Amino acid sequence: MGDPHPKLSALDLTRTFGRGSRAVDALGPLDLTVAPGEFVCIVGPSGCGKSTLLRIAAGLLRPSSGRMEIRARGPRPAAMIFQDYGIYDWKTVQANVRFGLDIQRVPRREADARAADWLTRMGLADFAQAYPATLSGGMRQRVAIARALAVEPEILLMDEPFAALDAQLRTILQDELLDLTQATRTTTLFITHSLEEAIVLGDRVLVMSARPGRLIAEHRPPFPRPRTGDIRATPEFKALKSQLWDLLRKEAVPA
Repeated sequence: MGDPHPKLSALDLTRTFGRGSRAVDALGPLDLTVAPGEFVCIVGPSGCGKSTLLRIAAGLLRPSSGRMEIRARGPRPAAMIFQDYGIYDWKTVQANVRFGLDIQRVPRREADARAADWLTRMGLADFAQAYPATLSGGMRQRVAIARALAVEPEILLMDEPFAALDAQLRTILQDELLDLTQATRTTTLFITHSLEEAIVLGDRVLVMSARPGRLIAEHRPPFPRPRTGDIRATPEFKALKSQLWDLLRKEAVPA
């Protein structure tokens, strides 16, 4: 590993919503590090603060206490991908993918070339001039992924990006994302409800407790990289999935 310093680190991180008697402790205290090039998946019961954690990492929320740091070298440390795509309906697919580059003031010719490259890589080249409303959910999520990766972020933050898709499409996009992130080695923090998704994609799978979310377990899927979706059929995959499910089931049942 070239860089011994973590790309992302959280220390004693907490987040509370509301005040006084109405205050709700949503998250923490929580410590987390993500190494450069690492793909970390976080699973946990609904309402455990997974999305809150990601929004703090993205700079969209401030922690109530503790700190979150991203060690960034460039102007664009993080790009975020949401469950609802977060793309602009009034812009063409190409303009959506180029959007972050335009904000960075990348020269037009270079921005067009980088957008075209990502459109090709995501199988969207034929839809460059289409509008998102004419695309399927899976295609729209591909646009969101292309837009995020076109800016060459130092860390990719993904908040249940495939949750709205049907099972078959979800599997296809998991495999595409696996190929893509293994090729780019983009540091990724990925929130998901799906244990299968976490095991297929992650170098590490972290399990969060019920609210306030704390990290209660860490597993390293025993599959060397580069790996493919074929690992889903292995006994090791099924064993780890059932181990994670036992942990989650205990958290999901109210005390």
